[in-house]
Amino acid sequence: MLSPTLPGWTAETIGDDIAWMRFGDDGRLYAVNPEAGFFGVAPGTSADTNPHAMATIGRGNSIFTNVALTDDQDVWWEGYSAQAPDHLTTWRGQDWSPASDELSAHPNSRYCTPIAQCPITAPEWDDPNGVPISAIFFGGRRASTVPLVTESRSWQHGTFLAATLSSETTAAATGQVGVVRRDPMAMLPFIGYHAGDYLQHWIDTGKHGDAGQLPKIFYVNWFRRDSNGRFLWPGFGENSRVLKWAIERIEGTATAVDTPIGYVPTPDALDLDDLDIAVRDVEAALAVDAQEWKAELPMIEEWFTTIGDKLPTALRDELEELRQRLD
Repeated sequence: MLSPTLPGWTAETIGDDIAWMRFGDDGRLYAVNPEAGFFGVAPGTSADTNPHAMATIGRGNSIFTNVALTDDQDVWWEGYSAQAPDHLTTWRGQDWSPASDELSAHPNSRYCTPIAQCPITAPEWDDPNGVPISAIFFGGRRASTVPLVTESRSWQHGTFLAATLSSETTAAATGQVGVVRRDPMAMLPFIGYHAGDYLQHWIDTGKHGDAGQLPKIFYVNWFRRDSNGRFLWPGFGENSRVLKWAIERIEGTATAVDTPIGYVPTPDALDLDDLDIAVRDVEAALAVDAQEWKAELPMIEEWFTTIGDKLPTALRDELEELRQRLD
């Protein structure tokens, strides 16, 4: 539910975080939304971070789990507003005030709301024919190493990027907060069968349909930080600038640098007009450090070992090619 900051650009919502994809008669990959609503994490959602989500749940007909209650029986959570109410009932049913030591809402509290209520819902959101897919974006959450955006070299290489995606754990995932873990396709908790078979299915998908019309695969990381822990990229609506570059890459009009990990834009390849950001921050957000990526190699090896004998050979080949490009 992006709110683009670029003049003339708009975004429409098809669905939440699940898509069913198939090839159409024209050889293109199409996606269908199988859901009727959004199921989002409440904390951090606000009129500033996601105005469309707030407008959607503001229309009523929504369900909330493990959030706090105001005295007039409305909902609240950390990040909902700049100033907290003087009194709340926590998700545990206890009294709460801004001076309390504990959070009022569970860190993984949720809202569930109908898609049809979203003000930017696309007309095709429930079209059984789906919509054609031009690009697939996989997003990790890393403070270092992974650049703001990387375009894969091919479908197979894109599958490798997605298979080795890594994120720092949050309250929504099992494990300690801030620990780096491999999270293939950001799907690890939801893969319902052997991960090796799942990854092989992705490899095989690239062999069907019209190869020339396969979606481009991109790996994004909005969360890179500097040495002081400050985010280098503003995120939110400004992410539309990265999406614009990706669209221009699809159209063949944008430039990129060929790095060992894939194609990465230079700062001047991104539309930074009217964006208050230092060029050095953009350069740092896009940087590819060979030494940092060499340090990733044994961690990727360790992750592949956990998959076992069913690891697709194609992914092992991609790892070896990455190793050679880094030498």
